[in-house]
Amino acid sequence: RVFNEDRDLTGWFLLDLSPSVDFGSGNADKRQMLTEFVAVLARLLTGRGNKVGAILFDGIGEHVVPARAGRRHLAYMLDKILAHPRRLRAPQTDLGGFLRRSAAAIRRRSVVFVVSDFISVPGWEAPLSMIARRHDAVAVRLLDPLETNLPDIGLLDFIDAETGERVLVDTSEPGLRQRFAQIAQDWNETI
Repeated sequence: RVFNEDRDLTGWFLLDLSPSVDFGSGNADKRQMLTEFVAVLARLLTGRGNKVGAILFDGIGEHVVPARAGRRHLAYMLDKILAHPRRLRAPQTDLGGFLRRSAAAIRRRSVVFVVSDFISVPGWEAPLSMIARRHDAVAVRLLDPLETNLPDIGLLDFIDAETGERVLVDTSEPGLRQRFAQIAQDWNETI
């Protein structure tokens, strides 16, 4: 057997930085997990002399960090991710549109990491499939434990990160927690 290592590989990170990614129930929010994931994978890729780039999407606009090699470029890319402003509100995230535009922007065959919580308007599956046909694609889902199980902690004021809508919810009601868990499970199975 002869193994030929891929040379001159380009890695692209398509990053969902919409308001829903700023949620977190523990010591780290989903945005921090996204940043750490990119740092580790990009370091592995650039350590072998490969190029990495990123397209940042905040629900409204996009920012492209062109693909380049080297530690300085990796530091620059991570700085752009960390410095990207957090939006308090944005229109409902259209991940499908972002993926279509990103697919058109990535010219040559690459390894593409789509990092998102996939909280979006329906229809992102076809553009993701289109990316996977042309590139080696990996979808990475960001998920917080509170998005699947609602704890019994009394009255809570919920704010939709995407729309800003507020709802007062009594989490001590067992039926509500069961419905929440079932909806979360159904949603998880569709992804």
